[in-house]
Amino acid sequence: MQATIYYRGKLSSCNYSCPYCPFSKTVDSKETLMQDREQLERFMEWVREQQHYGHQLSIFFNPYGEALVHSWYREAMIELSHMSHVNKVAVQTNLSVKLDWTAQLNPTKVSFWATYHPEQVREDRFVAQAMTLYQQGIVFSAGTVGLREAFPAIHRLRARLPEDVYVWVNAFKDRPHYYSEAEVEELSGIDPYFRYNLQDYDSLGQSCQAGEHVFYVQGSGIVKRCYQDKRVIGHLYRHSLEKLSQDRPCQMKTCGCYIGYIHMKDQPFDSMYGSHLLERVPQSYRTLSTAMQR
Repeated sequence: MQATIYYRGKLSSCNYSCPYCPFSKTVDSKETLMQDREQLERFMEWVREQQHYGHQLSIFFNPYGEALVHSWYREAMIELSHMSHVNKVAVQTNLSVKLDWTAQLNPTKVSFWATYHPEQVREDRFVAQAMTLYQQGIVFSAGTVGLREAFPAIHRLRARLPEDVYVWVNAFKDRPHYYSEAEVEELSGIDPYFRYNLQDYDSLGQSCQAGEHVFYVQGSGIVKRCYQDKRVIGHLYRHSLEKLSQDRPCQMKTCGCYIGYIHMKDQPFDSMYGSHLLERVPQSYRTLSTAMQR
């Protein structure tokens, strides 16, 4: 079967200190980091075994914190990108780590979801990192949280990155009715898909790929239907993917995060993003990229 695995290990710390993020206030102990590494090694063993069963996998690393500052995540991405039964390996990252290792990646299978934190990194530095990926032919999207104080930085980021790089804006939803209609229009001028992220989706009882072909895996092997839905549906190292896979309607009232609502079956995101759904690159930008290369 074809399956998407969201993997989140023991890691719960970040090298940035964004005030709105709880993981910026956590420092992992040596013991925690060792456990995180051991968990990832066990997960990699499982991935290797899946070739024997004929499974095709897409893997997305979305840790609590920044993964790529740790060598075991970089090494895992390199290996996964060269596995014949892995269709894609993607990662959420702030792009703070040196990118000399990315030359070892298979650029046809790897992708980056790069989050820009204008209060944590110089603009020139982030743009240079993004352009390194661009020049290597690695697919990526870039963006940030749409806080009002970040609007000028968001405009500059859009202006400095190539036209065929999708720049997304995550809606700030901690405060209800945060944006005026004029601000929504302004952000939509940067991210034409901003309104899709701005809304929450009625999801209770709705059919979703989560729990059927999409699985949220914790480092210990516990498998949940969705990162928000707390139901445990099995264990990765005790149950086969076939046994884990069931049509499981959502039990949450609403779904408001990109990595959740994109898998709802009655929404248009599969057709909008196609094979670049995980890394958040719309089809229109891939078409633009192809046209610009001619």
